[in-house]
Amino acid sequence: MNFDKLTQYLDSVSETFGIPACDMKVTVGNDVVFRHMAGYRDAAGTERVREDDLYRIFSCTKVMTMFSVMQLIEQNKLGLYDKLSDYLPAFKIMRVSDEFDFRHPERMPKSTDRCHIAHNEIRIIDLMTMSAGMSYDVGSDVMQAFVAANPGADTQALVNAMAKMPLLYEPGTRMRYSLAHDVLAAVIEVVSGEKYSDYLRNHIFGPLGTTDFYFLLNEEQAKRMSQPYDADPRTGRKIPKEGLLTSALRFSDNFESGGGGMITTVDAYSKVVQAVANGGVGANGVRILSEESVRLFTNRYTFGQLQADFDLMQKPGCSYGLGVYVITETEGLRTPAGAFGWDGAAGAYTMIDPFNRISITYMHHILGFPIVYTDEHPVIREMVYEALGF
Repeated sequence: MNFDKLTQYLDSVSETFGIPACDMKVTVGNDVVFRHMAGYRDAAGTERVREDDLYRIFSCTKVMTMFSVMQLIEQNKLGLYDKLSDYLPAFKIMRVSDEFDFRHPERMPKSTDRCHIAHNEIRIIDLMTMSAGMSYDVGSDVMQAFVAANPGADTQALVNAMAKMPLLYEPGTRMRYSLAHDVLAAVIEVVSGEKYSDYLRNHIFGPLGTTDFYFLLNEEQAKRMSQPYDADPRTGRKIPKEGLLTSALRFSDNFESGGGGMITTVDAYSKVVQAVANGGVGANGVRILSEESVRLFTNRYTFGQLQADFDLMQKPGCSYGLGVYVITETEGLRTPAGAFGWDGAAGAYTMIDPFNRISITYMHHILGFPIVYTDEHPVIREMVYEALGF
């Protein structure tokens, strides 16, 4: 195997894309076959990227939420087709907006809009596949009013408040990216009796030998955060952000967003995706998922209208599965059909190939820079396969 081409590419992303810092790790089986860091972790450009740098991974959090849900399904504590209201009764009777128009998605429904009672109840699989009818309207009047009245609300309280937000469509009939995985974090808490972060620590990260992930940083941890940036939409210039790249889902300090709240390192995240790529078994020999569960992640869920909805997310050659993209069209690719993963709003990216036992973990820290999803992530993925001789 020869990773020289990929190394040169990562060293060039500062000039090509204006990416100040990045970190990438590739595993095959139990071996780390590639690790490369490029650029500087601080805005002044004086400190090189370090292995223990922290990144807010935004929606790459969802992958960990999916693995947690699948663990509970394996243990028969949760069912893929269970009704959400079995665990969160606030979602028993939902209202569906009569006014939401998919042609004008920028106009989110308000609590005062005309609605009808949903014919279908939301199921766990609807939440996993983003077909529950929910939205990503973090600025909704419902949530803003609830947060104002309950500034210290925890995960379950905030998710129960989401039940008062009108749905955009009948559950199970369409697909739209949403707060659904945040709802699943609350389901995990109810089923396990553990706080979401404690569940991850006790059943996902900890068994694999790391607890280096966070939802809220203390002063010492904050010093490890790689400098976050905003991309100017007109010029593409990267502008250092003040603070710690606070998530839009930071409803309160006690809310742990299963859809986008995690802060972690390449090393810690990679331990988990490496285990899943190896059929659910970590490099230390600890099993976190069954091979059968891993195989479920390789299957597409979106067909027909749901696939048309997913296509709007501009991930060509992919479909949506159980909370992850799934590669379905492989013409011209080295990556096999069934490989799966996801990405995050600040540039985090992961891919898992359980057929060849390959995992990729990549992170940088720039918001508002969507070109990386089409012009960088697919390139580094294909370069990995090229380096491995596929």
